Amino acid sequence: MRSLFVSKFRYYLVFFSVCFAFCSLGGRLIWLQVIEADRFSTVAEVARKNFSTIKARRGDIVDAKGNLLATTRSVVEVGVDPHSVVDDDELKWKTLSTYLGIPEEEILKAVNKKTRPSLSDPKVSRDVRWVKLKEEVDEGTYRKIQELRIKGVYGNFKHSRLYPNRNLASHVLGFVNKEDVAAMGVERFADYYLKGQDGWRESEKDGRRKEMPQHRSLEVKANDGLNVELSIDRRIQDIVEEELSSMVEEFDPLSASIIVSDPKSGYILALANAPDFNPNLFNQGELAHQRNRALSDLYEPGSTFKIVAVGGAMNEGLITPTDIIDCSKSTMRRGNRNLRLPSDHHPLGKISVSKVVQKSSNRGAARLGILLGSQRLYEYCQAFGFGQKTDFGIGGERKGTLHPPSRWDGLTITRLPIGHAVSVTPMQIHASMACVANDGVLMKPQFISRVFDQAGKTIVPFDPKPVRKVISTRVARELSTMLKSVVTKEGTARRAEIEGFSVAGKTGTTQKLIDGKYSNRHHVASFVGYFPASDPKVVITVVVDEPKMKEGLLGYGGVVAAPAFQRVGKGIISYWGLKPESKNQMVASRTEFKERAL
Repeated sequence: MRSLFVSKFRYYLVFFSVCFAFCSLGGRLIWLQVIEADRFSTVAEVARKNFSTIKARRGDIVDAKGNLLATTRSVVEVGVDPHSVVDDDELKWKTLSTYLGIPEEEILKAVNKKTRPSLSDPKVSRDVRWVKLKEEVDEGTYRKIQELRIKGVYGNFKHSRLYPNRNLASHVLGFVNKEDVAAMGVERFADYYLKGQDGWRESEKDGRRKEMPQHRSLEVKANDGLNVELSIDRRIQDIVEEELSSMVEEFDPLSASIIVSDPKSGYILALANAPDFNPNLFNQGELAHQRNRALSDLYEPGSTFKIVAVGGAMNEGLITPTDIIDCSKSTMRRGNRNLRLPSDHHPLGKISVSKVVQKSSNRGAARLGILLGSQRLYEYCQAFGFGQKTDFGIGGERKGTLHPPSRWDGLTITRLPIGHAVSVTPMQIHASMACVANDGVLMKPQFISRVFDQAGKTIVPFDPKPVRKVISTRVARELSTMLKSVVTKEGTARRAEIEGFSVAGKTGTTQKLIDGKYSNRHHVASFVGYFPASDPKVVITVVVDEPKMKEGLLGYGGVVAAPAFQRVGKGIISYWGLKPESKNQMVASRTEFKERAL
């Protein structure tokens, strides 16, 4: 029979085991509560505190008349906590799918996604507390969702950029991407003013990591962004984009650009390219469509460039509009060399400088370039703004190609005056013609007129910025008179005529370089001009890359681009309510020219 008494050995074993356990527990408590108290307190505090950003509302972009071009709206990101869903709400999935505009199957898939593998250890599963159902839902729709009272379905309010006019002025506006980064256009250029300053909030979280608003301790409000007013006029932008659509339908070009500006201020009234894109759907479609071709595409300007040699030679006092130029000879003596001149489309013989412009004589322009000389011709090219960026500001601009005389070959002096051996952007050629319209003063092209606050007060003005005086006022007006003769029945741009208004301008038709050779089938057609010539109010540039003509016809600037200029001009006249010029105004400059000739 076993003894009912425990042996001393067992007694002491149990006693010391219990004592050891209590000592270990006490030591652990001392370690946690005393030695490591500060560290664990900090960890607990961090886990309990919730720091969140209060996003500033991005400012609006409006046109010159206050019409909204880009704005920020409050939207709701809707999601579901799969662990909070109850079976009784299953009957509401169909209604929820209707509100969200997504299939019911997607909701069921999200509800069933309750766990996911841990990033640190794929074998370990972690609870999923949030599955996104719809990225953006308007507040009205979200209120309807809330009325369904579905447990576990809730939303996070956020800001979303909206371009209400879709493709309108897309290359000017640019866009803000999904990471809330301004990617291009005005959005990027004026981001400093538009983005505002984010605030922040400190609060506490409960055991399920949800914010407890009643325990907010600190909150710094966000400062919303300022608004930007453009010089762009929405109605003129509409006119331009409608014309581009018509040209694309008729000629199916690779691309086309139209620019409209006020020559006196340099403010851009409209700028559009084809193809374009929808800033709301910037991540869809071809990336190439986002390129602002008016600033980035380079081409040889052809005859539109002739204003440089003619204007420069007159400004240097080397010629007058009535001086005679021999365009019958194919060569010209320069020093001890005979230089081969470019050919004209039609024999012209001996004609006045004015006729050189009117008939767009290649030989006449080349002779004037030789008369100027290499260095002065190069300097006038620079003075008109070629070979350098216009500093337009919205990104993607290229400076083009203008080599110094030290890099010229034997033909450059005869080819540069007719717009060869140089590459330009549509904006550069536009600015140079605006310079002539503005009495010889080159203005910086600008698209922002001011930055203003929510009360409408101007914070930062963007005043007109003269760059330099390129040619004298007298020479600019004489050149303007010659450019008027281009837009007549005797000139190359008769299709740019606008009844009741004097129009000055120049056509351009250039062969493209294909595989190192000038192609007879690939052309760039252009026209740049302004009206009323007596008091210019608007400059319009049209550039069309590879228009496809019917019956094998050549896409001349006078055939493709000049009519587009006319239609845009008529649209602006109607919109502004411009009254036709008087006969005295229309002939004033011509009469003035004749008097000088006597």
